[in-house]
Amino acid sequence: MQNLDQIDDGDDGTVFRDVIMLALLGFVTIVILLLPHLNPPVEANEPSQPPGNIIVELRWPDDVDADVDLWVEAPGDMPVGYSNKGGRIFNLLRDDLGNTNDATKLNYEVAYSRGIPAGEYTVNLHLYRSNNRYLPIPAVVAVGIKADRNAAVLPITTGNVELVRVGQEITVVRFAIDERGMLVPGSIHELQRDLRAARR
Repeated sequence: MQNLDQIDDGDDGTVFRDVIMLALLGFVTIVILLLPHLNPPVEANEPSQPPGNIIVELRWPDDVDADVDLWVEAPGDMPVGYSNKGGRIFNLLRDDLGNTNDATKLNYEVAYSRGIPAGEYTVNLHLYRSNNRYLPIPAVVAVGIKADRNAAVLPITTGNVELVRVGQEITVVRFAIDERGMLVPGSIHELQRDLRAARR
């Protein structure tokens, strides 16, 4: 009787181990079959295109330890800058603090839009801080537009400005885009319009 119980327990253990091993083997087989489909390889001849339809780039001298902030506003949207990095249309992708926490030592900010709604766009700069009191600070802003993903970036304008005091906000460029996503001729101007204090 005791020998029969030991034999039965041994058979149950073997069956249980076999079922568990079969289930594990089935799971591993499914994972192996799915692996190639989780991240399909990118074709090598596919060119890399920068994102965004409207691209706004800011540069100031790399040896100047200053925090210059880029502010952009699209029609019908809220201003986008260091305190609000994303709107419905624009996103600020890089908020450069000067030499603070900067591994590259490049003084550079960039904002991209998603889509090109018709209306007026505004691009401002704000001098938040200048650690080494280097004034005035020269800055260059370049604005480009890309009608679709495969199109080349067409330059709209490049602006050279000087920031002369901490806290200064200056409008570098304002321009209008039509319903076809094209620059409205004669719409480029620099009439001052503050964005940081705007509340929507």
